[in-house]
Amino acid sequence: MNNSKKVLIVEDDMIISLVVENMIRELGHQVVGKAISGPEAVELAIKESPDILLMDIRLKGEMDGIETVEKIKEQIDTAVIYLTGNSDKLNYERAKSTNFTDLIVKPFTIGDLDKSLKLVD
Repeated sequence: MNNSKKVLIVEDDMIISLVVENMIRELGHQVVGKAISGPEAVELAIKESPDILLMDIRLKGEMDGIETVEKIKEQIDTAVIYLTGNSDKLNYERAKSTNFTDLIVKPFTIGDLDKSLKLVD
């Protein structure tokens, strides 16, 4: 029996967000919230204390996913799995400073997501 994780999805593309939410539920985890912007994600993360943040690196607005994670980690300790449409070097270097668990490049499968989620104890 896998222990269910509380997952917060931060993704500004509603279709991707919905697909990811369905995958997470199918894998037996709980979605505690969905945010489309950095500030919204910070607020939700502090309120819900998720086990895992599924964070899109590119978000609309002035805060990107990496900055959002930095803000959240000032308040709570949570695992981070980045979702990105482009695995460019610069973002990867910046993301490393946030001590993330994994980085998944879109498009990804439920298998990819499951593998990443299993990395979080």
